[in-house]
Amino acid sequence: MKKVALVHDWLVVYTGSERVFESILHLYPQADLYSLVDFVPPDQRAFLQGKPVHTSLLQKLPFARRAFRSYLPLMPALIEQFDFSDYDLVISSSHAVAKGVLTRPDQLHVSYLYTPIRYAWDMQAAYLRENNLERGLKSLILRAALHYIRLWDVASASRPDAIAAVSQFVAGRIRKYYRRQAEVIYPPVDLAGFDCAAEKQDFYLTASRMVPYKKVDLIVQAFTRMPQRRLVVIGDGPELKKIKAMATPNIQILGYQSTPEMARWMRQAKAFLFAAREDFGIVMVEAQACGAPLIAYGSGGACEIVRGLDQPQPTGLFFREQTAEAIAAAVDQFEAAQDQFSADACRQNAERFAPRQFDDAFKAFVDRAWYNFDHTA
Repeated sequence: MKKVALVHDWLVVYTGSERVFESILHLYPQADLYSLVDFVPPDQRAFLQGKPVHTSLLQKLPFARRAFRSYLPLMPALIEQFDFSDYDLVISSSHAVAKGVLTRPDQLHVSYLYTPIRYAWDMQAAYLRENNLERGLKSLILRAALHYIRLWDVASASRPDAIAAVSQFVAGRIRKYYRRQAEVIYPPVDLAGFDCAAEKQDFYLTASRMVPYKKVDLIVQAFTRMPQRRLVVIGDGPELKKIKAMATPNIQILGYQSTPEMARWMRQAKAFLFAAREDFGIVMVEAQACGAPLIAYGSGGACEIVRGLDQPQPTGLFFREQTAEAIAAAVDQFEAAQDQFSADACRQNAERFAPRQFDDAFKAFVDRAWYNFDHTA
């Protein structure tokens, strides 16, 4: 039996990329686990299947538990210190540095990439602006650190023998920054609990972490101009106070909601709004699974999830600018076209991203990589 190592950037919470990590571990239950840090709370550790996690020096550095991201400039060197010499297959699950592990020519390394490091590439300007670091000494130091990260990021992108990406959008960014081809394997979305309902109530819904790039404020602004239409907002984060201050009486801010409660709102919603440019967008699939049509920004992963009005059995529509005006116009368009959407079509669309689809595609991807590796080594 082949010895397998599974490495993830960092293990801190159980969210999107960790759910993919869990799915890969189910496919390769014999794998040993590696991560720069492991701070997953005891009540969230079930996805690790009781396995120990090999961690790096970062695990023991001061303040790492609450500020491990501050050590980003050290992460390239730290990820390279793991010893994988005993393994036949190394699988990296990477949105930052995991793809940069060192392997020998006789070891197969396949990488599942969620994204190139966004705040080092196309989102650097937004990252600096949102953290008030556009000028000054701190800005200069951070810009230099991100320059170094980009150089290492490009160099390390040549290390995996085969790369898979979470979406066509991410595959395009991989071609742009790394000059490499990636096979697209959509991440698994657990649809259990997200049941479909055909009967809808007269409100719109959005659910997101309250951070600037999610553009929840634009959705709220749009509905302040449509007092006759009701909006429900689910989510928590740094911008929650700002969002609450903007809300008018037709807008209900719920804050954090449990997964079952969020699914209940999704089943009842007339449509689900999403204004961010995401690499994929699991919450959009969950909303579709509940039978909710999508009104989404027409860029990034949304274009691969939503079936627009130009397709048979549409499941949503797009707005092309991240502005409150464009969102309001899209809601008007939805009101005029809502008879074209059905809960069943939305649910069938979501089934494309069910875990079994990921399992089959990822196993086939690794098997092909093994075949090509054996015949070219």
